[in-house]
Amino acid sequence: MVTAAFVAPFLLEATRRFVLAAARVPDVRLAVITASPLDDLDPELRAAVAAHWQVTDALDPQQLADAVRGLGHQLGPVERLIGILEQLQVPLGQVRDALGIPGMGEQSARNVRDKARMKTVLEQAGLPCARHQRVSRTQQAEDFLELVGLPVVAKPPDGAGATATYRLDTRGDVDAWLELARRESGQEWLLEEFLTGREHTFDSVTVGGQTVFSSVADYHPTPLEVLRNPWMQWQVVLPQRVDGPEYAEIHRIGPQALAALGVDNSVSHMEWFARPDGSVAISEVGARPPGAQLASMIGLAHDVDFFDLWSRLVLREEFVRPERVYACGTAYLRGMGHGRVRGVTGLEEINRELGELVVDHRLPHRGQQASSSYEGEGFITVRHHDTGVVREALERIVSTVQVTLVEAG
Repeated sequence: MVTAAFVAPFLLEATRRFVLAAARVPDVRLAVITASPLDDLDPELRAAVAAHWQVTDALDPQQLADAVRGLGHQLGPVERLIGILEQLQVPLGQVRDALGIPGMGEQSARNVRDKARMKTVLEQAGLPCARHQRVSRTQQAEDFLELVGLPVVAKPPDGAGATATYRLDTRGDVDAWLELARRESGQEWLLEEFLTGREHTFDSVTVGGQTVFSSVADYHPTPLEVLRNPWMQWQVVLPQRVDGPEYAEIHRIGPQALAALGVDNSVSHMEWFARPDGSVAISEVGARPPGAQLASMIGLAHDVDFFDLWSRLVLREEFVRPERVYACGTAYLRGMGHGRVRGVTGLEEINRELGELVVDHRLPHRGQQASSSYEGEGFITVRHHDTGVVREALERIVSTVQVTLVEAG
């Protein structure tokens, strides 16, 4: 019997699916450490977990260590400490190191959390990534801009999910960003060369430091373009075949990058660019499951339960490599403007034409508050053996479904 603790700052729907999957792994006794009170756990979740420990700040390593010790008195020594959020990886690593719990330690976690440090490690290993510079003063920023020219990308070194990420195309953009950066006194920023080309993911499983499984997905358009255009509906596609020449180079350097960063028994999410000249460049790596429905899509493409696959890996170091069976893709539905959803058109038409392809969805509804996330107000996921059918279906969805937003009042 493995005694484990799952750190979930708040039990939102995506996190809840991972917690339930972990709790259902045979011969595992799972506790949850969260800022949510016990009364906030729904009956299914409350019945699934062996214990609950509430903290005020689930990102504080001292509170996490105290929680693990407390749970140890209730359940016996905690042998696995897990969590899915990007922001949790360093605190989890610190607690594992302090308490002797197996899993990724602080130094490897910092390699994948600190984007400037990550790129330095990759460069030292001879792996391609964007030129970059950590900056905390105006002159440092100006020197980097003089070196690489415009456009560049500005982001926090420890950002997650493209949060607070800006593309600077003109001198006016630079001046506006510098004004913003100066208001954040003492904060460091990461400036990066803007990579051009097609953006993809390399989602993988490492066991004992060896990459034993990988899945490639295509973004259309790039996440940064989606962030710059809040009205834009976008797509992610997992092609049925990912062994062609267009993906050969990432299959070669992706595992090398994970090894250089010290990723061990983990599911990882890497974003990379295929440049116009045929070369590739690594953008970012996260040693955690992917977001934006990618976890579900990987499961659907391989006809497995991805959440169970992840849970068995991190809790029992068990992994059976699945085979890719389908192409799968998701269209993200977004409205123009602010406020609440006033209406959605095109859904009946899509259901009539493509209903047999749809395998998952969360549809926008009237009165729903507009999302602050680039994932938008809803999504539709489709699946088919033919990648071309999936791509055509997604194009049909984003061109047909329209979400209308209206200001309240």
